[in-house]
Amino acid sequence: MNYNWNWGIFFEASPEGTGTYADMLLSGLIWTIVTALCAWVIAFAVGSVIGVMRTLPGRVPQAFGNAYVELFRNVPLLVQMFLWFFVLPEVLPESWGTWLKQMSNAPFYTAVVCLGLFTASRVAEQVRAGIQALPRGQRMAGTALGLTTAQTYRYVLLPNAYRIILPPMTSEFLNNLKNTSVALTIGLLELTARARSMQEFSFQVFEAFTAATLLYILINLVVVTASGLLERRFAVPGR
Repeated sequence: MNYNWNWGIFFEASPEGTGTYADMLLSGLIWTIVTALCAWVIAFAVGSVIGVMRTLPGRVPQAFGNAYVELFRNVPLLVQMFLWFFVLPEVLPESWGTWLKQMSNAPFYTAVVCLGLFTASRVAEQVRAGIQALPRGQRMAGTALGLTTAQTYRYVLLPNAYRIILPPMTSEFLNNLKNTSVALTIGLLELTARARSMQEFSFQVFEAFTAATLLYILINLVVVTASGLLERRFAVPGR
């Protein structure tokens, strides 16, 4: 059976009635980028807090941080996505569950929260490793200067730790970006979902997923380039 290639399919009108197939893919690309950026805000904020908690001297914050990381890191993202979207509304009080089910753009908000908290467990590991990689003298210097624990983290440890972990954090952001494709299972029309819709409507499967692949590569190259500029800008002298 011969496959009929048709690269002009991108300029044909989509069955949605608005724009072409190319417009459909670009719409999915925008949803992918927006979802990834919003999820990263949650991941970076929560992951930083959890990472710091895992390096504090008290046992309670360490136990909480360890429990968070083990819970979210060891449960598959797809399972978590289903739990947030299908199970959570059923276990909440009826009025809250109904509100969640009827919320506009529910797949988007669910994907952002789920992906953000999932990625936060990985960010927390990077932050913990970055802090523990610093010489012990830095923490002691903060104490000698009369800084509180919070001030030592704010002004001494975290600024240096973030510089050290910038390369692995770039990898985590790229993983976060690619993991947005899991959200198609709950109805988010991101890039992969749009590519699937295109191949189902037009039967041009190779063209659809070739375009999606190239768009993913393009985004990743932009992120890697920007990260390289940041690494050179904030590099720790002598390291």
